[in-house]
Amino acid sequence: MLYYGRTPRRSSGRTLVEFLLALGLTALLALLATGLLLVAAQSYHQHSDQQDLNDGAQQALALIAQAIRQAAYVEWDSSAAPVGWADDGAAAVSGLDGRSLLPDGDGIATPLPGVAHGSDVLALRYAGSGSGATGDGSSVNCAGFGVAAPATPAAQGWSIFYVATDTSGVAELRCKYRSAAGWGSDALVRGVESFQVLYGVDTDVPADGIPNAYFSASAVDGLDAALELEGTDAAQRQADLRRKTYWKRVASIRVALLLRSALATRADTGSRQFDLFGADYADGHGEDEGVRIDERRLPQAQRRLSRVMLGATIALRNTRG
Repeated sequence: MLYYGRTPRRSSGRTLVEFLLALGLTALLALLATGLLLVAAQSYHQHSDQQDLNDGAQQALALIAQAIRQAAYVEWDSSAAPVGWADDGAAAVSGLDGRSLLPDGDGIATPLPGVAHGSDVLALRYAGSGSGATGDGSSVNCAGFGVAAPATPAAQGWSIFYVATDTSGVAELRCKYRSAAGWGSDALVRGVESFQVLYGVDTDVPADGIPNAYFSASAVDGLDAALELEGTDAAQRQADLRRKTYWKRVASIRVALLLRSALATRADTGSRQFDLFGADYADGHGEDEGVRIDERRLPQAQRRLSRVMLGATIALRNTRG
């Protein structure tokens, strides 16, 4: 009798080498997926930072533009005699280069050393509208509070924009204003790298309301310094300066704002150059601090911060010429 034995089966298991290979491939795929996830998360955070910075800059510029268009406003439609702008009165537009301010000081009379790459100060004055503590609401300061029609020129409204550091040392664009309770100051946007202002001056004689060139605040003061003033004493010459000042010939204003994020979310180390008023102006005005920011010259810890630059040119609606 013949006996047929069973054919031995091949084992369906995996060898140790195959197991280790599969484990290694799984770990590699997990590592790749984690890397892609980290890249995607970093890209998301950078995009989110850029959007937040862009939104903050746009809102700040919108407030500045509103204040500029309101500068030198006089309520001629009032039934009462309006408080206008005397020929020898103070200019409705003024500014400072590379300075900061006290939040509760009188206007821009006592400037402080500048912060955030020598950021500038822009000061705007205007008459309010309506009566009462806050007027009729049609004329507001940079904080959004209504300003009533003034009884005297000294009571005219103010909107002042400047950069200062908060309690944690972060530079922020601030709005300074005067209310019935005195001077106040509110933060508009944080993370300011530089805030710069240029003034479009109508140098034609007679003036035609069109700016011929743009100057820094220091350059406008330089134009004033070259004026020939009339008067037998200092008070008369000062009054003549107020009549002739080039600050009353400002027809438009250029503002530029460079913001940076709080966290380092960029993958690159930062090698961009920001010319707030264009390369030609920065090349020709090396004395105007803050109009050019080169990331390669910043501290290493700041080079991976996200940055957004926005600017605008705003024409004054109310002329003083």
